Amino acid sequence: MTSTVPALGTRTAEGSALQAVLLDMDGTLVDTEGFWWDVEVEVFAALGHTLDDSWRHVVVGGPMTRSAGFLIEATGADITLAELSVLLNAGFEDRIGRALPLMPGAARLLAELSEYEIPTALVSASHRRIIDRVLTALGPQHFALTVAGDEVARTKPYPDPYLFAAARLGVDPARCAVVEDTATGVAAAEAAGCLVVAVPSVQPIAPAVRRTVVTSLEVVDLAFLRGLMTGR
Repeated sequence: MTSTVPALGTRTAEGSALQAVLLDMDGTLVDTEGFWWDVEVEVFAALGHTLDDSWRHVVVGGPMTRSAGFLIEATGADITLAELSVLLNAGFEDRIGRALPLMPGAARLLAELSEYEIPTALVSASHRRIIDRVLTALGPQHFALTVAGDEVARTKPYPDPYLFAAARLGVDPARCAVVEDTATGVAAAEAAGCLVVAVPSVQPIAPAVRRTVVTSLEVVDLAFLRGLMTGR
């Protein structure tokens, strides 16, 4: 499965300014942010290095090139970025093969968006091979489009993935609601001009203009998203 799908005509939800919903994956729909850190700890332990727990906040939510690059520099490990990326992806795939818990409210939200035919995209910094594995649990039928971090020139925190998703869906980024769990993802969505709902997973995120912070995905539904978009 790739992100190169035919563009869908601009569609507006009846009675609402909301045109599409764009969803992050790790830590937002699936409870996997901790998986990445656990794998990083294990891989570097095998290389003879101990990761400082404070680094977790540095690497969360970002592209692998940034997080892996930071950890190599911080530890001085004798490994290339390409070699480390292979080890991290393999370790993560092993983890999700054993268990892949969905975040509370994720299945209900996806089902509701599908029921009301709201154009929905999965926009992740994870690589395509990881996304396709996770989609089997989320249900690929819920998404008109999926965008992987290794399919855009610049991934989060740059706006490119969200701008790409909006363009392929044929919608206005300003009329898209994005659901994210990290500051990196929030920065990408806001740079694209989207309305943001933040559900913090590892680090706190403060409210801001066109940014609403909630404690759980369980409070997010279509009525909630439409209300935010129209200012109700």
